[in-house]
Amino acid sequence: MSAKSKTAEVDVIIVNYNAGTMLRDCVAALAAQDMQNFRAFLIDNASQDGSIEALPPLDERFEVIKLDENTGFARGNNIGVARGNAPWIVMLNPDAYAEPDWLRQLLAAAKSAPSIVMAGSTQIDANYRHLLDGAGDLYAPTGFAWRGLWHRPLDRLPQTGEVFGPCAAAAAYRRDAFEAAGGFDEDFFCYHEDVDLAFRLRLSGGRAVQVREAVVYHEGSGVAGAQSPFAVYHGTRNRTWTFVKNMPLVPFLCLAPFHAGLLIGFIVRAMFKGQFRPTITGVWDSLAGLGTAFEKRRAVQATRRIKTLALLRMFTWSPITFFSRGSDVRPWRHKR
Repeated sequence: MSAKSKTAEVDVIIVNYNAGTMLRDCVAALAAQDMQNFRAFLIDNASQDGSIEALPPLDERFEVIKLDENTGFARGNNIGVARGNAPWIVMLNPDAYAEPDWLRQLLAAAKSAPSIVMAGSTQIDANYRHLLDGAGDLYAPTGFAWRGLWHRPLDRLPQTGEVFGPCAAAAAYRRDAFEAAGGFDEDFFCYHEDVDLAFRLRLSGGRAVQVREAVVYHEGSGVAGAQSPFAVYHGTRNRTWTFVKNMPLVPFLCLAPFHAGLLIGFIVRAMFKGQFRPTITGVWDSLAGLGTAFEKRRAVQATRRIKTLALLRMFTWSPITFFSRGSDVRPWRHKR
């Protein structure tokens, strides 16, 4: 199976790892999009559940790339990006099912201003469709990130506006910006890699738009499990690496003690939730990897084009929003 040879408007990357029938439903929804000028690269991370073999015959827009090992979400997407050349890249999780106009709506908003380099989708819980699965990624100055309005009623969905970054379960990135930033950090493997990328794109002066009209139904860690030891470990480890790599120097020095306090809080919380082992291992491995994180930090900070105050304004400072996992989508201004 090979992707369409002519230039496409967008390359869609789906990284699969034992997604079962979810992959079939995801691909079917993508094939039914009312925007047809796309290519899709299905990167299979050595699945053993027959999910690739169970797919129906795919048209020429689709290409399947089978890998010999599980390279993770970050590297899998980078491999898919390298296969294409469209000016826009869209990441789509195999447990996300798009509305027919999703791709068109997402790309239209992403192209609406030259400063936009990333765009996020409205994610509705696939199993509880009266609830949101997220409306953009928010970032607190302590280094904690979350999907805004997770498991909140649909009527709280904000209008299209600016957000810190998109959730990569269904997100668009401008290719030139993605490649200039170095793509996803493959050391992250999975979890928080989209927050790290959004932070780097923010540092380079790019902006993110959260698109109300671009809708997917998301299982929400349907493959790995939202609170599985795997998810808890990688989220804990990668949270600190994101903070260390990307936070500019003055706020880094001021906020590092608060980030340390956040880690201690997560360790205490894990004791009561039966997640102590993956949490403490994630904290330990994040500290063990600080040398590499600081090496990367030098390269990241060298690309910074945004003023520190402008960056800090994009963080979510409200304790109420932080503790309620609320929304922080701001009214969109097309000119800057």
